[in-house]
Amino acid sequence: MGTQRQEKLNQLARHLPEGLPVDASWLRAQGYAPNLLRKYEAAGWLQQPAHRIYIRPRGPIVWQQAVIALQTLLARNLVVGGRTALDLHGFSHYLETSTQAVCLYGSKPPPTWLKALPAGVEFRYRNDARIFTRALASTMPHSLDTPAAERVKRSDGAMTMPWGPWNWPLTVSTPERAILEFLDELPNRESFHQADVLLEGLSTLSPARLQTLLADCHNIKVKRLFFFFADRHAHAWLKRLNRDAIDLGRGKRSLVKGGRYDATHMITVPEDLDAGG
Repeated sequence: MGTQRQEKLNQLARHLPEGLPVDASWLRAQGYAPNLLRKYEAAGWLQQPAHRIYIRPRGPIVWQQAVIALQTLLARNLVVGGRTALDLHGFSHYLETSTQAVCLYGSKPPPTWLKALPAGVEFRYRNDARIFTRALASTMPHSLDTPAAERVKRSDGAMTMPWGPWNWPLTVSTPERAILEFLDELPNRESFHQADVLLEGLSTLSPARLQTLLADCHNIKVKRLFFFFADRHAHAWLKRLNRDAIDLGRGKRSLVKGGRYDATHMITVPEDLDAGG
C-alpha cells in the first residue's frame, strides 16, 4: 500500500504542477477518489483555495496560474484579451489605472469557481461571438509538457506567450485583436479618451493581421471606431489596409448622448474629441 500511495503522489506531481488550480472532476478523471483527496489535503499535499478546487501549494495564487490551468489541464477554450492582453503586450503605460480585472474571451464562460479563487483580480468574461464571426480556434489545448519558448501567433488573432520560470504557455489576443476587443467596451466600460491614447501608441500593428480580423469582425460599431481612431493618428499600417474589403454597414450610429457627429465614419463621438480627425 505504501508503494502504491507513493506512486499516486509521484503521478500527481507529474500531472499537476505546483500552483495550478484544478477542480475535483479533473482529479477524479486522473484516478483520485474523494477519500484520497481528503488524505492528501490533511497531509498538506493539496489545498482547497475554493470549494472543490485543489492546488498543490506554492505561495499565493496569481491569475496567470489559474488561466493557464484552464487553458491546458482543464481544456477550456478561453483567451486573455482586451485591456488585459494590451497590458501584457507592454501597453500598460497608455492605460489608465483602474480596478484590476482579467478579461477572458471565448465561446463559453469560465467555470463559476473562478470568481471564488483568491487570485487578487476580478475575472470578466466576454463572448467573442459578439465581435467576430470566426470563433477562437477550438484546437487541442496547449500541453504543459511543451514549454512556450517563444511567442507563437495563430491565424485567429490569438497567440501564446511564455509565462513564469517554467515558460508555461499563456494564450492571449495579439495586439491587433485586443484593440478590437477593447473598442467593443466603448462607451460603457472604457472611455473614448482611453481608446484615443491607446491607438496613438499602436504604431507597430500588423496590417495583414488587421485586415484578416477586420474582415472577420461583424460588429459595425467596433469597425467604425477603429477607423475613426486610426484616421486620427494615421499610422503607417493604415495605408496598407483595404478599407473597401471591410463591411462598415449603413446608417448612423449614436454612441454617446449629446455628442458631435462625425460624417466620415457615421458615428457620434464626445464633444471634446475632434470629430473632424
